[in-house]
Amino acid sequence: MSHVSMPTLRRQPLDPPEEVLRLQEEGPIHRMTFADGHLGWLVTGYSAARAVLASPHFSNRPETMHPIVPSRLEIARRGVPPVTRGFFLRMDPPDHTRYRKLLTGQFTVRRIKMLEPRIAEITAACLDEMEAAGGPLDLVEAFALPIPSLVICELLGVPYEDRAQFQVDSKILFNLETGADEALAAIGRISAYLHGLIQHKRETPSDDLLSGLIEGGELDDEELIGVSFLLLVAGHETTANMLGLGTYALLTNPDQLAAMRDDPSVAENGVEELLRYLTIIHLGPLRTALEDVEIEGALIKAGETVAMHLPVANRDPERFPDGDRLDVTRPAGGHLSFGHGIHQCLGQQLARAEMRIAYPALLRRLPGLRLAVSPEEVPMRSDMSIYGVHRLPVTW
Repeated sequence: MSHVSMPTLRRQPLDPPEEVLRLQEEGPIHRMTFADGHLGWLVTGYSAARAVLASPHFSNRPETMHPIVPSRLEIARRGVPPVTRGFFLRMDPPDHTRYRKLLTGQFTVRRIKMLEPRIAEITAACLDEMEAAGGPLDLVEAFALPIPSLVICELLGVPYEDRAQFQVDSKILFNLETGADEALAAIGRISAYLHGLIQHKRETPSDDLLSGLIEGGELDDEELIGVSFLLLVAGHETTANMLGLGTYALLTNPDQLAAMRDDPSVAENGVEELLRYLTIIHLGPLRTALEDVEIEGALIKAGETVAMHLPVANRDPERFPDGDRLDVTRPAGGHLSFGHGIHQCLGQQLARAEMRIAYPALLRRLPGLRLAVSPEEVPMRSDMSIYGVHRLPVTW
């Protein structure tokens, strides 16, 4: 079995690197050399990725991991902490279980249903501003970023006018070229901001998630910072990039755009297909074996780190025939874009609601929407840990 390192070069902006697609044809799991020389594994098969993500025999704690790409070596060597206690994404049970339980009730289907009219209002207000400004403009700045930002700020109880600094800092944290000092400084700024906000809410609570967690009394300030940090940053970056990249995908696939725009029954499934086809978590997730585990005939030894290539796993022909084609009518449920197992994305119903509302509203309000530059000129986020478009110049 040959050893590979993580290929990151995309020849087509909407397709995973060709080398990883070729590896998938050879089998579901491969030996991989990590950036620090560690010999671990790369998973390209759908059922193998699902098996690793569901297994209790793997850890998600950062101190067990090895970096995939060389630019993350310094951060890994310096042991830059993923914020503080409370940042439960990078924990194992029972700690993860305790934090997750406290938040599950905030993201139920019923709770999100209640938010839908507000999401529709925010979307309509963005479109009003776009129409008033006229094109060409950057869809990321005018539409894709403000909608999830406003929603998560309102949900958490973060004043929207404070967003500029933490949007800059979250970009720093997601940039693969960021050094350890820069990352620590960005973490420090967001944490200090949230600490101040938590003190303010202790004195003047309101009807929001953060005030509710404070009143619950189960978390101290450090834990509250970690939990709100995770929700704030994850709630911004992921859906914003799906809205930007998804619109780019639709504008470059006009038949799919027409189906999303003209047939209201397509929107829900169309969102699942865009999530599957685009899979913006393009480097990782990672897990490290806590004991020897066999996955699809490969013996993964205790201490070995496994990288899952979700964009390729979500195109596995055994699970999604003809998966290299975008088809908004395909039954695309079961994709791994929100992960799987205990760490499956807590905010996935919120993300779905935002996309289900935002895509059709955009396409119907601006039926002449088109790219204001050639598709090749759109700057892609290959340098970020979450894929997408840096800017999307459009007109109509």
